[in-house]
Amino acid sequence: MRPICLFTDFGTTGPYVGQVKAALHVHAPGVPVIDLMADAPAFDPMASAYLLAALLPQMPADAVIMAVVDPGVGGARLPLIVQVDGRFLVGPDNGLLALVLRRAVNSRVWAITWRPQTLSATFHGRDLFAPVAAALAAGTRPDDLAAPLSQGMVGGDWPDDLARIVYIDPYGNAMTGLRESCVLADQFLHVGNYALPPARTYSDTVPGAGFWYVNSIGLVEISVNRGHAARQLTLNVGDVVVWGEKNVSI
Repeated sequence: MRPICLFTDFGTTGPYVGQVKAALHVHAPGVPVIDLMADAPAFDPMASAYLLAALLPQMPADAVIMAVVDPGVGGARLPLIVQVDGRFLVGPDNGLLALVLRRAVNSRVWAITWRPQTLSATFHGRDLFAPVAAALAAGTRPDDLAAPLSQGMVGGDWPDDLARIVYIDPYGNAMTGLRESCVLADQFLHVGNYALPPARTYSDTVPGAGFWYVNSIGLVEISVNRGHAARQLTLNVGDVVVWGEKNVSI
């Protein structure tokens, strides 16, 4: 049995995650289910793609990740199975899976052809992706559920790194789509009207100070020591960040 990790924008309240977990239990009772993320940027596959790619290496090597940020549910987009370096991902072909594919050493892609007896127009997470993820976790081969697809046909022409805020956590810290390889040493990170200096960690700054650092999943993050960066610096998902000297205006 492979563990299943849930990555969605369904939220932690309401009935949606519970229904997905119930479907997983029906189709693969006893399989461990890990709540990876329930508050991915809502309706935003692009921003979510950078988070998913950064989180994936921390997941079990044999995990099945059910990744659903799917504003086009019920439309023409394909449902996919993706295999990247031993892990399976199940989700929509809307760019959400594009970066994990691009960064993989070995990868394969399938378009899901299996359909349940009843498929709602608006909840493929419960009716389609959960049963497929459960089947993969229980040992079903992708070829029994889907047809091979060329990786070049998968949507999502996103840049390798994104100089924007892609997520704000409950503490108010703002993650960007920039990896550590994009860091310009000793440079300030400009966002809105603020120019933020680098720091290695919180304890290297004084309480109330804003700064940027490379977080535990390898993304450049904006924080305020013992504060709420998003509120204090007026940050929102989608805000552009720019490297520069302190006196550079943007």
